[in-house]
Amino acid sequence: MFKSPNSLWILMRKYYTGQSPKNNLYSQISPLGNPNLSMVPVLDQWVQEGSKVREFELRRIIRDLRSRKRYSHALEISEWMSRKGLCPFSPGDRAVQLDLIGRVRGLKSAESYFHALNEQEKIDKTYGALLNCYVREGLVDKSISHMQKMEEMGFASSTLNYNDLMCLYMRTNQLEKIPDVLSFMKKNGIPPDIFSYRICLNSYGARSDLDNMEKLLKEMETQSHIPMDWTTYSTVANLYIKAGLKEKALISLKKLEEKLCKDSLGYNHLISHLASLGNKNEVRRVWGVQKVACKKQVNRDYITMLGSLVKLGELEEAKALLKEWESSCHSYDFRVPNVLLIGYCQKGLIEKAEELLFDIIEKGKTPIPNSWAIIAAAYLEKQNIEKTFECMKNALAVKGENPGWRPKPLLVLSVLNWLRDQGEVEVEAFVSSLKTVVEIDTEMYQSLIEASVVGKKK
Repeated sequence: MFKSPNSLWILMRKYYTGQSPKNNLYSQISPLGNPNLSMVPVLDQWVQEGSKVREFELRRIIRDLRSRKRYSHALEISEWMSRKGLCPFSPGDRAVQLDLIGRVRGLKSAESYFHALNEQEKIDKTYGALLNCYVREGLVDKSISHMQKMEEMGFASSTLNYNDLMCLYMRTNQLEKIPDVLSFMKKNGIPPDIFSYRICLNSYGARSDLDNMEKLLKEMETQSHIPMDWTTYSTVANLYIKAGLKEKALISLKKLEEKLCKDSLGYNHLISHLASLGNKNEVRRVWGVQKVACKKQVNRDYITMLGSLVKLGELEEAKALLKEWESSCHSYDFRVPNVLLIGYCQKGLIEKAEELLFDIIEKGKTPIPNSWAIIAAAYLEKQNIEKTFECMKNALAVKGENPGWRPKPLLVLSVLNWLRDQGEVEVEAFVSSLKTVVEIDTEMYQSLIEASVVGKKK
């Protein structure tokens, strides 16, 4: 009998490990990252085997999937939970489901779901979830109208709702309205949280209103309930760097470092800011501190440090760091060497970039198409279309390594026009391969036809 992909996965896991999956639902669902795999067979099998379904565990799984942006899977579990009736489904669960419907199926579906709820289920959380859908779509009028209705019903007492409103104004470039929302919250007993303040800080920075930004920062530092974490000082430092205020940026970065406690992401931000300020010695010092404090460095850490060395022009040091990463990495992530490829290309050292990529290939690694596209773009900038074409062919040959890769339209058009003019014999194979990764627009379609005609004549 044919088995579903989910059943096959469970069987294979038993076969290869010699044991059944751990005795909890999360351990069976969490590894199923493929969005095309349904969660329902796993859930149904769990029940058929007589295992208990606990609402707190399902909620934890949904929360985890949402945090990892696996919205389709989270919605499947939420709908299974409400449909089966094996455990309570609260109005709060309805609010989460509404938000997921908006993300997966769109705003109209979310609105239809909301209007179909009974009055007992239309609580502050479900109204807030619909507001979040409007904000996510950037719908100012609908968001404000909905917020006014929430205020009339006494449902607009959550800090989250006003944070949503400030995010809306940020997204729609109505920056001057954000401090007014913060003032309204304070006057009406709605306590701003760290995110409220941070949104307002960013709005001042975006308007180059550093005086009010500094006043707000001082206010935050006097609020005992506001945790002054490294993220806030990173935000402020970034705004100072953009404004060219190096000394003030360094003061903020010192405060940032004081807030770090084995947080590798915080070290990444600190290193990146210091590189933007051109402070090579501090970049090296902080990298050393991070390696001691965090014990283990992941790919993201190396990507940040490599990017910082490239920004500082220290390409030889970056190459040495890449070798250090290669000696310790468990799986070869091409996003790491791509940083150095970009660095070489930005300096006009295209041949060196190509040499690096060939060296990696000789070690038995298969690059992702993005790696070849980086070099192709550099050759295009030098008007060497023949080499651009070669790199694009190489990129298309490994497109399976990154199914989501799409070449830039300018690259595609430039190569197609060159093929048309040169009358290259390889054009038909190239065009056929290209169609598998490119959405064809009118200009590209015309170039494809012309290039194909030339290729057939040859």
